[in-house]
Amino acid sequence: MKLDTITLPDDLLWINEFEWSPVEQSREHSLTGALLIQEQAKLQGRPIELTGGQNAGWVSRKTVLELHGLTAIPDKVMNLTLPDMRKLNVIFDRSSGSPISASPVLKEAYPDDNSYYYLSLRFITVT
Repeated sequence: MKLDTITLPDDLLWINEFEWSPVEQSREHSLTGALLIQEQAKLQGRPIELTGGQNAGWVSRKTVLELHGLTAIPDKVMNLTLPDMRKLNVIFDRSSGSPISASPVLKEAYPDDNSYYYLSLRFITVT
């Protein structure tokens, strides 16, 4: 798996892959009491949350720092290539805080670039 030029572990799981509907729907009642329903296909905005949990998807501190550096760039469109070779254009999903969560696998007072971290990433698809 790759995010632009950053290699990510192939065992990161897309945990919300099927929690998204490709069609938006609005419903309201008219003044006559009739139900008005409108539907339209969504063109972008699909959420992608990648995580390995406690058992998979570990990355080095160096990778976490590279990813964290990307979060400092507003409106950064990135190419996400999944292990099955699907390619998606994404931006970071900042709607619920930081788009990256990383915590050390082993607690170290002075971690180095090779120390391992659990990783979660949140994106939104764009055109």
